[in-house]
Amino acid sequence: MILIKKSQPLHAISQVLYYEKKVNFESNLLFMENILIVGAAGQIGSELTLELRKIYGEEHVYATDIKQAGRDIVEGGPFQILDVMDDKRLIHFVIRHKITQIYHLAAVLSGNAEKIPIQAWHINMESMMNILDLAKEVEDIKRVFWPSSIAVFGPTTPQVDTPRLTIMEPNTVYGISKLAGERWVEYYNRRYKLDIRSIRYPGLISYKTEPGGGTTDYAVEMFYEAVKNGRYECFLNQHTALPMLFMTDAIKATIDLMETESSKLSVKSSYNLGGLSFTPNQLADEIKKHIPAFEITYKPDFRQAIADSWPQSIDDTLSQEDWGYSYVYNLEKMTEIMVTQVQGKFSVPHPKSK
Repeated sequence: MILIKKSQPLHAISQVLYYEKKVNFESNLLFMENILIVGAAGQIGSELTLELRKIYGEEHVYATDIKQAGRDIVEGGPFQILDVMDDKRLIHFVIRHKITQIYHLAAVLSGNAEKIPIQAWHINMESMMNILDLAKEVEDIKRVFWPSSIAVFGPTTPQVDTPRLTIMEPNTVYGISKLAGERWVEYYNRRYKLDIRSIRYPGLISYKTEPGGGTTDYAVEMFYEAVKNGRYECFLNQHTALPMLFMTDAIKATIDLMETESSKLSVKSSYNLGGLSFTPNQLADEIKKHIPAFEITYKPDFRQAIADSWPQSIDDTLSQEDWGYSYVYNLEKMTEIMVTQVQGKFSVPHPKSK
């Protein structure tokens, strides 16, 4: 605070007050977060962007992707086409906008990665290394979020209540890249004293974006096909149990982790995140409560082997203890919201509204 003598003339006092206000304003700017979201048009990014803009202000959350995002993203704050693989444009963007946090969400997901394994490995790993090196070189970057996945586990992993530390032998390109990524996260955190945080997401369910090529995306596909066509052919068998989470819970968990004081976090690689656990048959039965005529058939493809190698349920005790993780939406509540919202997208009246 600047002290003012009573004997100073009025114009001098006003000059001092102006200077103090200017200093305070610039000081506040130094502590203001500017957040970069890479992959803002994707399933997680499209919803995370909106929530972060509510918290930090629209002008402080920069959404980027290699494709055009939805209108709410583009018109609700700064958006730019940006390829995370272009490290020169990336660092220019970060420095120009004084970025302090990065959420790196871009990746080739499990099902699609198996179709283009070498290309998927290249995209997933090189994009990640660009972000990690950026965090190491640019002092303004204080925190990074990078998503891992239950794909890091493999067929030799205990499948029920899978612990955070266990046997991890993934047999998919996506899982191998995520496991390698976790090791790089811990290495950069310890070697360079960075603050990179990560969650092993289960299958995520959202009505705002359509499926993006993941093995757990059968659940989202089922809702869309039930509403549009009244039937669905599932690429997993009816008894395949997998851990899932409604997107609202996943977004809250992500932000909660990123806003937790670093001293409270005991994990330097990636935290487990559990939630729901259900089979395609159980989900279909729940959907039929809202769409009684819905029919489902099963025709497992190559993604069945991927699903069989993943856990059926997750132990997230450490996430609860370190940063207070919890989830709200059970299968019944999630299904009601999903059916209603997807019907709204296609102007189909909800049966209960008739």
